[in-house]
Amino acid sequence: MDTGDTTWILVSATLVLFMFVPGLALFYGGLVSQRNILATMMHCLSALSVVSIVWVLWGYSFAFGPGDNGVFGGFSYLGFHDVGQSPKEGLTIPHLLFALYQGLFAAITTALISGGVAERIRFPVWLLFSIAWVTLVYAPMAHWTWGGGWLSKLGGLDFAGGTVVHILSGVSALVAAIVVGKRRTFPNQTHPPHNLVFFFIGGMCLFFGWFGFNAGSALASGALASQAFATTLMAGCAGGIFWIFLEWRLRNKPTLVGGVTGVIGGLVAITPAAGYVTVLSSIVIGGVASLVCYWSLNALKAKFQYDDSLDVFGLHGVGGIWGAMATGIFSTKEVNAAGADGLLAGNPMQVLIQLEDVLVAVTLAFAGTYVILKAISLFTPLRVSDDQEITGLDLSLHGENAYNTFELNSSEPHDTPLSVYEKDSYNANQTSLKGV
Repeated sequence: MDTGDTTWILVSATLVLFMFVPGLALFYGGLVSQRNILATMMHCLSALSVVSIVWVLWGYSFAFGPGDNGVFGGFSYLGFHDVGQSPKEGLTIPHLLFALYQGLFAAITTALISGGVAERIRFPVWLLFSIAWVTLVYAPMAHWTWGGGWLSKLGGLDFAGGTVVHILSGVSALVAAIVVGKRRTFPNQTHPPHNLVFFFIGGMCLFFGWFGFNAGSALASGALASQAFATTLMAGCAGGIFWIFLEWRLRNKPTLVGGVTGVIGGLVAITPAAGYVTVLSSIVIGGVASLVCYWSLNALKAKFQYDDSLDVFGLHGVGGIWGAMATGIFSTKEVNAAGADGLLAGNPMQVLIQLEDVLVAVTLAFAGTYVILKAISLFTPLRVSDDQEITGLDLSLHGENAYNTFELNSSEPHDTPLSVYEKDSYNANQTSLKGV
């Protein structure tokens, strides 16, 4: 046991939790209409809660159990059996801490998918989907890549989740968006982001927490964590400034939304490579990520007209694919002797190995998400009714409203009667306040 390593992973786990809630919740919540911000945040909160419980009961065992065939982790750690305070084999941190840290990865990956179906998926369906997806899609891929499974034995590199986190969530979000169906007003009358300040704060929380995500994946507080910290910072900065200049050149005005989006794209791309590439390479990876993600958001989506509400596929799917392939191009044993040399270090085969990882992740995410949602649809509708969608999910599903902009008990008379929506919103808020 090493107290320094344990301290760093405790901090890293806390950073990942912070990038999740409130980070991702604010990032997503600021992008939707004001009628759906609470429902969008509920997707994050519920994913954290339900996936964490699933992780303890069986998810961790399926993903990181010893197994014996490289495909399935087994049942050894059900209910965190034998997951205690002693160090996990090969590490200098408590087994319990490692398991909880990995559980946060599983939870935030699941929550990312909600951005693809925001503003229309039914909340009970989201809960059922979260349980099934982390069990049948995330846990197998985590075992194959990180738990000693067959992909890791082939030599695939994924330092912190290019395939396991970003490609799985991005492709799953795309499939979910197609299966659940488009929003009523897409693409002609979609609501603009209602609060870009929330979006910015959430995006910077993600940036801040990403250091726990990537540098924490070194699972120790030494030189490798420092390398991953540096590459993460540089890739995020490169992604942001490249996107700003790209918008400036093509649209004459750089935007805050574009800058933050570029930062996230750079961070996504560096995730699988963070502990395997040089700092200079990370700038290239982050900059190119802006180009490919910009293309996916502005050209690919427009061409195929899929309603990925918050562009999860465009950022995490496409950015994750580029990052996984870039790992095979730029990785070098000079940075991490436990990794592999990539194309530029004289080993072109690593690119083919990375491509295999990408194809496996895409196939598993596509097939798993499609089957899960189709199975759920046999018993219950996947999406809200038209009336609920028009009213907004905050009020129609959760009975509360984010903004109370009027007062029924005001001493000043109202010039016009309140609408049905306003009355319902007021009553919902009053009920919530009484509950508090």
